[in-house]
Amino acid sequence: MLILRPATAPDSPPAPMLPRLAITLLFAACLPAADQVNIVFVFIDDMGYGDLSCYGNEDVRTANIDRLAEAGVRFEQFYVASPICSPSRVGITTGQYPARHLIHSYLNSRERNRARGMRDFLDPSVPAVARTFRQAGYATAHFGKWHMGGGRDVDDAPLPQAYGFDESLVSFEGLGDRILPPGGLSDQSRKLGQGRIRDVAKHEMTEIYVDRAIDFVRRNQEKPFYLHVWLNDVHDRFFPKPELLAKFERFSANPYRQQYFAVIDEMDRQLGRLFREVDALGLDERTILVLASDNGPTAWRRYYDEGYEPPGKTSGLRGRKWSLYEGGIREPLIVRWKGTAAAGLTNSRTVVSAVDLFPTFCSLAGIKLPDTQIDGVDMSAAFKGSQPERERALFWEYGRDPSYLRPGLESDRSPALAVRDGDWKLLMNTDGSGVELFDFRSGFDESASVADRHPDVVTRLSGALLQWWRSIPKLM
Repeated sequence: MLILRPATAPDSPPAPMLPRLAITLLFAACLPAADQVNIVFVFIDDMGYGDLSCYGNEDVRTANIDRLAEAGVRFEQFYVASPICSPSRVGITTGQYPARHLIHSYLNSRERNRARGMRDFLDPSVPAVARTFRQAGYATAHFGKWHMGGGRDVDDAPLPQAYGFDESLVSFEGLGDRILPPGGLSDQSRKLGQGRIRDVAKHEMTEIYVDRAIDFVRRNQEKPFYLHVWLNDVHDRFFPKPELLAKFERFSANPYRQQYFAVIDEMDRQLGRLFREVDALGLDERTILVLASDNGPTAWRRYYDEGYEPPGKTSGLRGRKWSLYEGGIREPLIVRWKGTAAAGLTNSRTVVSAVDLFPTFCSLAGIKLPDTQIDGVDMSAAFKGSQPERERALFWEYGRDPSYLRPGLESDRSPALAVRDGDWKLLMNTDGSGVELFDFRSGFDESASVADRHPDVVTRLSGALLQWWRSIPKLM
């Protein structure tokens, strides 16, 4: 594993009598203005690879997100760190594979976490991207879904501030100030206290998060800022505004699809307000707007049992949420940096991972990485418009035993481990069984394994994958 170590030099302490104001001004003068870019990272919940119209969805038009893609770079091979929410977020926060932190499924009650060999929350001492930016003088905020600790019966999880956020507003999967829609998880969260709590309708949540984000940007427009807008949308169940539901009446034969499109439509409208505010404040050339989703679309068995296709599109990729096939882990990624990043570019070549975002954000902002192991690599060249080849393999783990949530269709259920190396992808179980190999040089079809035709590749990749798996800590 690569150890990324920032260049360091001994710092001379200030003269004992040097005024504090002078020290502050001297420090500020040493920071190149060009390096103080802002980052706004929008992370959508359970949105499939093909759900945006700029990724091929012809049933709903995501006009504001499409404009973001037209003015920036749209990636076609972006992978999240896990096909489920909590570890997907841990990968972004730490720049490390989430299994290193004993979070490899969604965080649940203490009893369920222990049964799956998991922690109850992310250790606050681990590397954290927001903390790194705050230490570099950035204002930081997280508005939206958290799910890295807190909720159900876990009342002692750290607040988002412990990971470097000056401000936060979350929901029932976190602690601190939060907004709670109706439901049992909100009822449990309310009993935990720890923050100002406001009851809201589910369809109001994205608007509230965007309102807070706009307020934060306005208050911090004269300084650099790092901002998360991590939506609870488009996670089911869906409760869209009635007028938007009527807008998609033509899909009423599948009520879940009708509801889903209404939620996407409203989400796009709300995000458009944030994007326009950044531009209206004149921050567009020094603000990097990033948009992605955390895992594939919903896959509950209940949809199939009721005779409906689950809502959410994968553009024909096999698998959905809870699967290590492409439909579960390949997601949209759009990057806009006006005046710096290429405009209207589609990058179909570069393989980018969520664990790359930490080092990439730091590189783009001119901030040194923490002196610790980072699994991700700096993809800033790709964010600016180049199309480099990835030089490091990617690893995944999900579903090590039958207690893990699985897609409703048997054909979407993958082995528990996966590795992507160049154009090869191999999947297998933790005991070495169930080996599947796919060659992506001829497309991304995962319907038929080619393992029997490439035994040398199987040997190489399965060995590397098992070695990685054995290096991951296990909770006994």
